[in-house]
Amino acid sequence: MCSSDKSPSSHDDSTQFRRSRFGSSTGRLSWWFPLAGFVSLLWFLARVIPRPSRAAYPCQQVAAPLAGGFVVWIAGLISSVFAYRKGIFMLSRSRIALAGACLVGASILGFVTLMAAPDPMVMASPATTNDPIGEAKGVNPGRVVWVHDADATDWDGPGDGHWWEPEHTRQVAVDLMMSRAIRYLAGEGDEQGAWDALIRLFNVTHGNGDVGYIVGEKIAIKVNFVGFLDTGDSGNVDPITYDLVDRLDYMNTSPQMMLALLRQLVNVVGVSQADITIGDPVALFPNQYYDPLFAEFPNICYLDSRGWFNRTGMSPSSVDFYWSNRPSNVTQDKVLTSFAEATYFINLANLKSHSGGGVTLCGKNYYGWLRRPPIAGYYNMHDSLPSQDPTSGSYRCMVDLMGHAHSGGKALLYLVDGLYAGVHPDEDAPIPWDFAPFNGDWTSSLFASQDPVAIDSVGFDFLQEEGDPRLYPQMAAADDYLIEAAQANAPPSGTFYDPDHGSSVSRLTSLGVHEHWNNSVDMQYSRNLDPVGGQGIELVIVRNGLLFEDGFESGDPSFWSGVVGG
Repeated sequence: MCSSDKSPSSHDDSTQFRRSRFGSSTGRLSWWFPLAGFVSLLWFLARVIPRPSRAAYPCQQVAAPLAGGFVVWIAGLISSVFAYRKGIFMLSRSRIALAGACLVGASILGFVTLMAAPDPMVMASPATTNDPIGEAKGVNPGRVVWVHDADATDWDGPGDGHWWEPEHTRQVAVDLMMSRAIRYLAGEGDEQGAWDALIRLFNVTHGNGDVGYIVGEKIAIKVNFVGFLDTGDSGNVDPITYDLVDRLDYMNTSPQMMLALLRQLVNVVGVSQADITIGDPVALFPNQYYDPLFAEFPNICYLDSRGWFNRTGMSPSSVDFYWSNRPSNVTQDKVLTSFAEATYFINLANLKSHSGGGVTLCGKNYYGWLRRPPIAGYYNMHDSLPSQDPTSGSYRCMVDLMGHAHSGGKALLYLVDGLYAGVHPDEDAPIPWDFAPFNGDWTSSLFASQDPVAIDSVGFDFLQEEGDPRLYPQMAAADDYLIEAAQANAPPSGTFYDPDHGSSVSRLTSLGVHEHWNNSVDMQYSRNLDPVGGQGIELVIVRNGLLFEDGFESGDPSFWSGVVGG
């Protein structure tokens, strides 16, 4: 029983992001500044006026400087234009002194306006390709499986119902995507053998011996429900009814992907429903997502922030979590009970760009792993995001979150739900992608790995290639957390990463391998280019049931020993 815890041309190899879609970097930035400021102002006013306390939310803290800068900029622009026109008028009337004063004033105001323009986003330098760092993890080290099935999604966009409805996201197709991801990740021909291989590798590396799953062991799954954040009485989910009432098409972890994973764990691995916890402790679990899962698995623990309506509420355990930059005068963080009691952890993230982090994948998904108010004296995790600190080689709290004994230390599997990609927090609905093989359609993808750095590195390359009009994935230091995590034993920042102790006692080892692909057409990493000697990432591509080896259609999954069928 679940207890309620109440209380398409190849790029130059030296560049990693597109330019053609948005024009030159100078041209696109010239309109991005006022547009970003205007949008930030609208967003800030729309969110804060109904409820002033929202001004302390991290997203509003990011928007406020841009909004304020835009107000100053537009006021200066209007004033300088007025002064200039007044000066010309006075000059035409031969009132030289007044004309001169107006024109000088216009010049001063114009200069001040330029100085007050919203600061441009610091852009990343071109990344080096196929230069792996760190130590690859997994039963097949560094392997990331990308399953793409365009038939999994059939939605015409807002106005055509909602993407998460069964008529728009096909459960049968998603189930098959999950099956393929697990089998190709392990390199096994059947689901049971694949799960056994993944679990045995986990137990061997954790000193538990060469054993598979043992009945009674608990599994916790952290999904990304940032669109359902529990913000009191004004969020997107009605706290009284638990119905999703606003931003209904926002990109959260899909119910179809969750159901596909639960079917694997219960029906294949043999995990008791009561030993599985799934959810997001900072969010509510709305009925539209909960109902199809509960209908099939009523005894699973559905975790959310409150624990109402048969959900499992969050509560802190006695296990401490520490930040390796050792902030002073902050409230002590505690690992939540559901995660502290689990034997295994599965990170089920989303494929999105992010205004603060550049991207949000498995690493950023850990931000919801700790449940605490952002203004209650706790360390502000957003301070170490690249939007706040764009300097490469800086402390990144995401490394602590990825490396703690009860988070990454228990991680059996990393998944990225890429059925519908989008932009956080700006967009209310997913965005189709242009580059091949998406070609103006939804991303319809699932990524899987046992290496947390490798899977985010691949997701990062995809997001940088497609990008978004705001260029979030291109911001400077967006991949700095991956560099720090890959070299956690000797990071460029010099940080002694040790989230398990209150002082520097036991330094984290490398959390995985990081590199960038050669280009967005071939999508090859070092183990694709050199299967024998490569030390980095291996991207295994499965599209519409066909295996693509080194970017070319094979149609024959059996080129790995024991892998058969689609």
